Amino acid sequence: MVLIFSHTTSARLQYICRLLFTEMMGLEHAITIDGEYFRNFDGVKINYSDTDLGHDSFRIPNQGLLFEKGIRPQPIACFETNGYKAFFQMPGTYLPFDILSASFYLVSRYEEYLPHQKDMYGRYAHENSLAFREDFLKLPLVNIWVKDLVKKLSATYAGFAMRYARFKFVPTYDIDIAYSYKHKGLLRNMAGFFRSPSAERLQVLAGYQKDPFNSYAWLDALHETYDLHPIYFFLVARKNGRYDKNILPHKEAMWKLVKHHTYKYRAGLHPSWQCGDNLSQLKKEKQQLEAMGETGISASRQHYIRFSLPEGYRSLLKAGISVEHSMGYGSINGFRASIASAFDWYDLENDEATSLRIHPFCFMDANSYYEQKFSLEETARELWHYYEQCMAVQGILITIFHNNFLGTNAGFRGWRELYEHFIARVMQ
Repeated sequence: MVLIFSHTTSARLQYICRLLFTEMMGLEHAITIDGEYFRNFDGVKINYSDTDLGHDSFRIPNQGLLFEKGIRPQPIACFETNGYKAFFQMPGTYLPFDILSASFYLVSRYEEYLPHQKDMYGRYAHENSLAFREDFLKLPLVNIWVKDLVKKLSATYAGFAMRYARFKFVPTYDIDIAYSYKHKGLLRNMAGFFRSPSAERLQVLAGYQKDPFNSYAWLDALHETYDLHPIYFFLVARKNGRYDKNILPHKEAMWKLVKHHTYKYRAGLHPSWQCGDNLSQLKKEKQQLEAMGETGISASRQHYIRFSLPEGYRSLLKAGISVEHSMGYGSINGFRASIASAFDWYDLENDEATSLRIHPFCFMDANSYYEQKFSLEETARELWHYYEQCMAVQGILITIFHNNFLGTNAGFRGWRELYEHFIARVMQ
């Protein structure tokens, strides 16, 4: 067990110690304010205070963030140590920075509660983030820090050992538009044809050609070949809008599609743009998907990755969502919370840990294609980079692909092959 001494305790300290020591290191831990008990403890001891408690304890400097109340701009200056970036520098100790406060700042998304400029979709713009400005967005920095902390503890305490988590790959899919032409109805197809006349549309509607967005059977075969356990997120808005162009949920084809996937895989809700902060609409869409799949739904990922903290996550909890997959950017790939591990959401305004479990993603096909405008070769290298980063820290690699990218649409030629090649390399 790891014993941590602090002059006092707080919800923030308890939260980050549980995440770093129990969840990421696999160790039991306890926090004490009893200096005498700490001195006499025979085991791994971490002094998280300014009090001198002897030389047989490992000291982590206390910057103070974990004992503050409220939210305020933090003075942050990044520096290099041991080949990686860090902040909340406090030299003269085993670690030259407060790893607990720094990890809490990143994982809690502290900066997203501060005044900031939103992007064109009303989201937190990635350009605001410390990770982007300091060029560590492409790294699971918290996992890297923890791995370095383990090395230092091992060098300090003979026999120190931890249970490393195993690397895990979780493929996920957002089904925004289940079919390109089929099941859209006469008016939508007529409007689409006049905007962009297409012989392919006519061939598909006449039944002579497969819908180009229909990649479901191909994905089923891929998952079976490599024993993959994906998660599908379905958009089931009851009416179409500028950003919600799904096949309407009353269509029999959508019921069959959802039921097929909830029978074989895990499924989650892809809350529509129209949901916004409309809790009633969110609940209706959740109920709709549950009816279609004949199963309970507890997971979600926001359409366009559109959410704001803390209101967005609070709404999910009120709607009965307990697992969330939106922690990433809809404008650039990378580690939004600088971590490749699942964690509980900490409601910073209320200063309390919640039961909403966050599963961060680091790669989305649409970011590479539309936002970063990468070629297939550049995308393949980027995707492999995130695999290597997550593997190096025994983290979780969560990717997002869309059915239209993996179908037969000419605009996404090569994407199916790219994905299959990646899966084959990862699962070999």
